[in-house]
Amino acid sequence: MKEPLCLIGSDSEGQLYVLKEAKAILEKITQPVVVVSVVGLYRTGKSYLMNRLAGKQTGFALGNTIESKTKGIWMWCVPHPTISDHTLVLLDTEGLGDVDKGDEKHDTWIFCLAVLLSSTLVYNSLGVIDNMALEKLHYVSELTENIRVKAHMGRDEDESAEFMRVFPSFIWTVRDFTLILEKDNQPITADQYLEGALVLRHGHSAKIEQFNLPRRCLRNYFAERKCFVFPRPTSDENLIKIEDLKEEDLDQRFLKQAEEFCSYVFSNAKPKTVTGGRTLTGTVLGSLVEVYVEAIRSGRVPCLENAVETLAQIQNGKAVEQAMQVYINQMFISLSLPMDPAELSDLHQQAERKAVEVFLSTSFNDAEQKAQMDLMGQIQSEYEGLCHQNQEECILVCKSKLTKVFAPLEEALNEGSFMWAGGYEEYRSTVKHLTQEYRAYTDGQLMNEDVLTEYLTEKEKFAKIILAADQHLTEAEQEKEVERLRMEAVEQRQKGLEKQNELQEQMLKDQQRTYEQHMDQLMERMEREHKRAQEDNERVMQAKLNEQRVLLEQGFQDKANQMNKEIEGLMREMKNNNDSKGSAFSKVVGTVGTAASLFLPGIVPKAIGIGASFLSRLF
Repeated sequence: MKEPLCLIGSDSEGQLYVLKEAKAILEKITQPVVVVSVVGLYRTGKSYLMNRLAGKQTGFALGNTIESKTKGIWMWCVPHPTISDHTLVLLDTEGLGDVDKGDEKHDTWIFCLAVLLSSTLVYNSLGVIDNMALEKLHYVSELTENIRVKAHMGRDEDESAEFMRVFPSFIWTVRDFTLILEKDNQPITADQYLEGALVLRHGHSAKIEQFNLPRRCLRNYFAERKCFVFPRPTSDENLIKIEDLKEEDLDQRFLKQAEEFCSYVFSNAKPKTVTGGRTLTGTVLGSLVEVYVEAIRSGRVPCLENAVETLAQIQNGKAVEQAMQVYINQMFISLSLPMDPAELSDLHQQAERKAVEVFLSTSFNDAEQKAQMDLMGQIQSEYEGLCHQNQEECILVCKSKLTKVFAPLEEALNEGSFMWAGGYEEYRSTVKHLTQEYRAYTDGQLMNEDVLTEYLTEKEKFAKIILAADQHLTEAEQEKEVERLRMEAVEQRQKGLEKQNELQEQMLKDQQRTYEQHMDQLMERMEREHKRAQEDNERVMQAKLNEQRVLLEQGFQDKANQMNKEIEGLMREMKNNNDSKGSAFSKVVGTVGTAASLFLPGIVPKAIGIGASFLSRLF
């Protein structure tokens, strides 16, 4: 994208909607996406930071008046500067707290959408992080009212752990910061400054609870927190035209912080995932945006679990269609019938590999592999059709060659040339010679023996007539020739069967290779998703342990003890996930093998062995 585009706008009635042009851009992105959103009060310089992340001086609109410049959520998709084959999606949200809007719920939904869509959330504010700044971030305390991870939470399930797994990392950027980062006359980092601002107060009064609520939410829902403080970039006069200023016109301390901020985001912001470690591509992200916005428009609370199920229905049908189109396109690039079956098989393998890659990159949450089985069946059907078409083309070629080669024989038969004493021997000699000539022309050609068998079978009656008319042969010699004719016919049919058996073996090898190709790539994706889910659990566990340690240090013994149950539950869940990994993968191998055997009968004898081979490579 050369410039940002509005992704989510609001209509005349204040209802949010997704712009088709922006969604169309996302649909074309089949790479994993790293999504960075920025939120904050209006007129705090959010858009400038996003332009820096895009590597541009201009792009997202910078307001220089008291009015909020950005409306809705704007999007800018650029190649990720440090991760190959990934796209960086920057989302700039309209300023929160604009008095002209008069609809606080609108701001709440903008904030919630930024949280739901991003893998890293940047909260931008001015001045300092104090109680007033945290009170302005009241949206974070409303997240659990406006977002659900699961449609139904169990009584003993840890809600904060569920949110931590799917919520983005959190970066607080403080603009126009003028304080010295010190505490008790000792220098502190910006991260320590943020964590110090999130310290809870002791007590149970309503006032203390109001004070603690936003702090507790930030600590409980965002496992990774980071802070950057920026001095004022330039003078008030220059600030109005900051887009036109050169870097030497800006405060060097500001530029240094901006560089460190961008470097941190590029290095630490992860690809966007949802429950189970499933990584999103731009295509899936576009559908996710629509699912969430439609839920909000319908008055429902966006639910991640329901969104995942809806996305699976939307994406997997599209993924099969796109993969099949890739397969067909790849096949017809080099397809030139008739062709050698081995060459057709190699072409099929290459096309199928690319099709499966496209399917796995665009499909989503194909939990029971139904969509992949559909793709496997469609590809096999298409390939079998091409094989049949290839045979038909080969038959036409062979028949054409045979007609030309055996034309002298046909002419002689029409003229009755062999109907005399000794004519049978000349007939046999002519057939033998022309058969050798035909085989020389069609050597290696598929279906050449089948076509020859059909022709010679048709000529058996002529051979018998010529034999019976040949007075040169005795009755015993004629009987011997009849038997020889019968044996030659059997041998010729056997050659045809051998060719057919070779074709059948090739087809079975292709089926085996198809199965292995699908399973290889499926297992690789499952392993990536399992690894990412494990990383998310470890991140949540580390955050829980850190929070418990801080609570103990700050004298919240009861709250720290209450966290033991959460930590123990998370440890059990992590252990169960690791223990069940092998059986889960084995179940997938069994399910795919059983389903695939319905249209790939060649894999049945080997499916169990292949499954064991796959699993041995993964563990």
